[in-house]
Parts: sequence; C-alpha cells; structure tokens
Amino acid sequence: MRIHNLKSSLKSTKKRKRVGRGEGSGHGKTSGRGHKGQKARSGSSIKPGFEGGQMPLHRRIPKLRGYGNRSLHGMVYQIVNVESLNLFKNGKTITNKLLYKEGLIKKLDRPVKILGNGNLDKKLTVKAQAFSKSAKEKIENKEGKVEVLNV
Repeated sequence: MRIHNLKSSLKSTKKRKRVGRGEGSGHGKTSGRGHKGQKARSGSSIKPGFEGGQMPLHRRIPKLRGYGNRSLHGMVYQIVNVESLNLFKNGKTITNKLLYKEGLIKKLDRPVKILGNGNLDKKLTVKAQAFSKSAKEKIENKEGKVEVLNV
C-alpha cells in the first residue's frame, strides 16, 4: 500500500459550495444571499448587539449602581422550621447531614437556619449555622440543646 493509492471512503469528503457559477448550479444570481438588504452586500458585517439603529437592549437597560458583588456577602440560608423537626426521635442530635437525608434541605454545602415557626414536641440537640430567637427559645424550653456551627 502506498500513499498515492489511498482513497477516502464514500461521503467522508464533501464538495465545497461554488457560488455564483450560473443558474444551473442552484447557487447562481444572488449566490445564496437572498435579495437586497444589508446582509446581501459585499463586505457587510453587523456587530453583535446591533439592532438596525434602534437603541440596543444593552443600552436600554439601566446600569447597576453601587457595589455589585452581593451574592458573596449576603448569606443565603436554607430554612428549616422548628415544627418539621418533630419527625425525629426524642433525644436525637440533628445535623445538616440528617436534615439532608430526610429531605428537609436540598444542599449540604449551604448553611442552614432554624426558624421558630410551629411547635416543638421533643427534646432535641440541634446543630446548625444560625437560629432565630424564637427557635432557640422553643428548643431550649423542651430541654434541648442549641449548637451554632461556624459558616
């Protein structure tokens, strides 16, 4: 076998489109550019975001003012209410992994805040990143413990 004997397999190569070579070719006359208009002209290039002279969207929307990196500094907690802690057994230690396992939170890497909505019926030890004042009171009233974890 020699290099000059090699042949490409059928349909592995595609013939290039030869435009402007007569009407019979199917790409004659306007050469696949349609009729008239900005894109039919030679040398035409429309910049991204150009809307035909209309004020473009990126200029119509107002600018943000002030410091913009809010997502890093405003802590986004996953919220769990005291009432939903009733599904655990009496005297149990509740952690983020346990809350995740029970489907009370969606992500393990985000901090959890316990809120005081509803009533607590059991004595529990709760470990979380943040607690509301009422949640802390309700857990401690049932002789439970509250442990604040660092974020």
